[in-house]
Amino acid sequence: MGRISTAFDRLRAENRKAFVAYIMAGDPDLETSLQIMRGLPGAGVDVIELGVPFTDPMADGGTIQLAGQRALASGQTLAKTLDMVRRFRKEDADTPIVLMGYYNPIYNRGVETFLKDASEAGVDGLIVVDLPPEEDSELCLPALKAGLDFIRLTTPTTDDARLPAVTQNTSGFVYYVSITGITGAAEADPATVAPDVKRIQNASGLPVVVGFGVKTPQNAQAIAGVADGVVVGSAIVSQIADGKPVEEVLDFVKALAEGAHRS
Repeated sequence: MGRISTAFDRLRAENRKAFVAYIMAGDPDLETSLQIMRGLPGAGVDVIELGVPFTDPMADGGTIQLAGQRALASGQTLAKTLDMVRRFRKEDADTPIVLMGYYNPIYNRGVETFLKDASEAGVDGLIVVDLPPEEDSELCLPALKAGLDFIRLTTPTTDDARLPAVTQNTSGFVYYVSITGITGAAEADPATVAPDVKRIQNASGLPVVVGFGVKTPQNAQAIAGVADGVVVGSAIVSQIADGKPVEEVLDFVKALAEGAHRS
């Protein structure tokens, strides 16, 4: 059983919800982002979502787009992102790592080479937002064969007719986008989220983690209360964009994690 399933089993046994933190690899530079990444488990993060910078991040709002631009300007690449994972794994063999990004950098590297390198580096799962289920043969099925979870996004517009296709080859957990739009947009509403989370849980048999529009410890607690976990990205990346010291960024993450774990 992989690290992601192990983590959710442990959290379920502890009657706790998962807290997933997103950072952009290489933002504002490789060493600083690695330092933040290394501090996330100690701040209460159960799963690390590591963004792979890309020049055309169509699903991301301004905060994440700017993080990607800063990372690219600092020289971050897919190869350097995998090396970050390798360096992290020298100190932490347990915390699950999910790479989130777009297909183009993977395609350019070569799917077979990428999956081999990602697996050897210690990556546990992938979120590739621009590959729909109709393209599962491109990356999803090879990733599953290589032992990597392929985590799919669902949205408020994923209806019952579409849901089986979306969840068919999904593993690890399902990422529910709580709002219609881009990252960093309006605040998520637990009352609106709850029915869809239940519907996706029933359809997939997997944990459902909610992201987009979660910005405060109070909101993290409320959303985690109706799901299996919560993801915070833009709010953390904003702290990094503001030039906060690593310790302050991690203190902010810790407050969010405590909120999620209180639910």
